[in-house]
Amino acid sequence: MHAAWSETLSLTGARVLITGGHGFLGKHVAVALLEAGAVAIPVGRADADLCDRAAVAALLGRIKPDLVVHAAAVGGGIGWMKEHPASALSGNLLANTNVLDAAGRSGVRRLLGVSSACAYARDAAQPMAEDFIYEGEPEPTNGPYGHAKRILMRHGIALGQECGFDTVFVVPTNLYGPGESFDPERSHVVGGLVRRFELARRAGDATVACWGSGRATRDLLYVKDAAGLIVRALQAGGGPEPVNLGSGVERTIAEIAAASAAACGYRGGITWDTSKPDGMPRKQLDDRRARTRLGPYALTSLDDGLAETVACFRSS
Repeated sequence: MHAAWSETLSLTGARVLITGGHGFLGKHVAVALLEAGAVAIPVGRADADLCDRAAVAALLGRIKPDLVVHAAAVGGGIGWMKEHPASALSGNLLANTNVLDAAGRSGVRRLLGVSSACAYARDAAQPMAEDFIYEGEPEPTNGPYGHAKRILMRHGIALGQECGFDTVFVVPTNLYGPGESFDPERSHVVGGLVRRFELARRAGDATVACWGSGRATRDLLYVKDAAGLIVRALQAGGGPEPVNLGSGVERTIAEIAAASAAACGYRGGITWDTSKPDGMPRKQLDDRRARTRLGPYALTSLDDGLAETVACFRSS
């Protein structure tokens, strides 16, 4: 590993380009960067089509960032992923390739890429450890997206081998919190549950039907915590080996649903529609590498995070 890859960088005054900077995660990363003293430059679709190689090169040439956080992604919840496998694959492959290649050619000091726990195999041993992220087939409902995230990380390794480019990759678990999508076609687990239970509370519904069996498990991470850890990882470096970002707690979807219902003040019943997919059977990330590389950190409790998520939905 190049010595420079382990250099702790100062963010004071650094120009940091954030792709997907107006999205759910990107907005919180921008705030965390500003708090760390950086000049945060969030960009979105209106600034450049990341699937257009020339447009991405022009964007970086115009902004001349010192550092890049590549948080842009083409994706959605389990329903969207199942219906749009080609869009998930090609959109992410093109954007990832264009951003990494342009950053590597334009003098960017370090790029942090946001990968995903969807890159792990469906039957991965739990908790999922980074050394096994390229082994086995991802869950079929989001397999193309997972493969695109694997290639993102492999691309960073290859750029390091070929030209010494400094990349870092974080692998967040399921994120939730203020600013997430509540669109039924795009929402992830918490956003979808909060929407269902809050609307049911308002309507006085006796029961709410949720997707799947409720037995699948997830590891949830509050988005503001994830953003803070991403900034730490950008500063710390350490090379392109992936770093999991998780809570260290595995909960069933049924447990998450009950907590979401309570946060909304919904007191009716919950039923399970087993004609709908569960997705990955289990998902918990091994967070030991993060705690070694990034140092000790505390995380927001699920109850507090859900309260903020419900408040966001009510004000949206």
